[in-house]
Amino acid sequence: MKKSAPVLVVVSCIILVQISLLRARSLDGTGSDRTAWPTHGWTKNKPASVGLDEKVLAAFDADLASGKYSLVDSFEVIRCGKAVYERTYPHNYGQIYGKESKTPGPLNAHLTGPYNYFDPAWHPYYHGTDLHSMQSVSKTVTSVILGIAITRGDFKASLDTPVLKYFEMAKVKNVDDRKRRMTLRDVLTMSTGLDWNEEVAYDDPKNDSSLMEAADDWVQYVIDRPMAQEPGKVFNYSSGATELLAYVFQKETGQDIDAYGEKYLFTPLGIEHYWKRTPIGLIDTEGGLYLRGTDLAKVGYLFLHDGTWDGKQIVSKEWVKQSLVPFIDAREGYKYGFKWWLFPSTDPQRYVWMALGFGGQRLMVFPEEELIVVLTGWNILGKPVTNREFVSRILPAVRTQACGGGTL
Repeated sequence: MKKSAPVLVVVSCIILVQISLLRARSLDGTGSDRTAWPTHGWTKNKPASVGLDEKVLAAFDADLASGKYSLVDSFEVIRCGKAVYERTYPHNYGQIYGKESKTPGPLNAHLTGPYNYFDPAWHPYYHGTDLHSMQSVSKTVTSVILGIAITRGDFKASLDTPVLKYFEMAKVKNVDDRKRRMTLRDVLTMSTGLDWNEEVAYDDPKNDSSLMEAADDWVQYVIDRPMAQEPGKVFNYSSGATELLAYVFQKETGQDIDAYGEKYLFTPLGIEHYWKRTPIGLIDTEGGLYLRGTDLAKVGYLFLHDGTWDGKQIVSKEWVKQSLVPFIDAREGYKYGFKWWLFPSTDPQRYVWMALGFGGQRLMVFPEEELIVVLTGWNILGKPVTNREFVSRILPAVRTQACGGGTL
């Protein structure tokens, strides 16, 4: 028994030293289980430090800078919680779209103000700041805020609630049994069944999104549309569907969705933003949000961590999961969740999560690689580049397994 005492002392010392070393690793950020939270800005590092080939990224950067992909404004790459590649590409939009800014049309229905898409005071940057128009990425962020309100118990209605519950039936046109069956879930998944044409170019006078934005009361324009399909059955991309959520959110919670998002999403994640309003003062949830690209990446990072942020559950894990489930077949081989595009990867069971917006706004999250890529741009008249091409330029840069070492 006397001989075992020194042995116990030695063993105890070894354990204490190991614990101290583990704590030191955690404090200096080298521990593999430490999560970096970019609330006050991303930690910066070199691509090689997170297993990315800088030459591949630089080649893509060179093509972006040369104009090969037309009017890209920024390119950011984040992996393992670190910003490893950031570039901006200045353009003189006052000169590029000078003629169009003074010519009335579908993208300039009011001639002046926030819905003149050629006015450099409003697009793509907000009044000379570095806040960039997100366009339909706003839809994805709207879904996130709705999920937060459901998580917190402030939005109590189920997703199977009929949309018409929030309207005075006598004031809604073209009501039939199909419209009565349209639910919040149908709104979230772009399967409302409403007769809506947004498959033509936005400068086409027949585009319902442009017609809605030319109206004073956007929500009334949307809810008055006749039905074309049974709700929940057919994907039909509709900016108007997401604008309904701004109205429904206010009716259900008694709160403005922007003010709510500021308190429970933007401030906790350290995101500065601006959000446009419709002519009658409702938040433009279909396309009016302005963010920095590096802050948009935080939304992807939140979802990579199952809705948690620095020890707090911002949005429930269940909402994150539901949002990213392929609910319905969308266009061009995509699936669609709760305002998230799901781009099929090489494995049919794996998807790249995407939030996409008119003009070249892209948040692309590669979950298996723990990789986030953001691109912004303002190519609003030219032919858009396919996301498939951008994915094919980015994925070859990945040289190691996501944040865990080993070769892919």
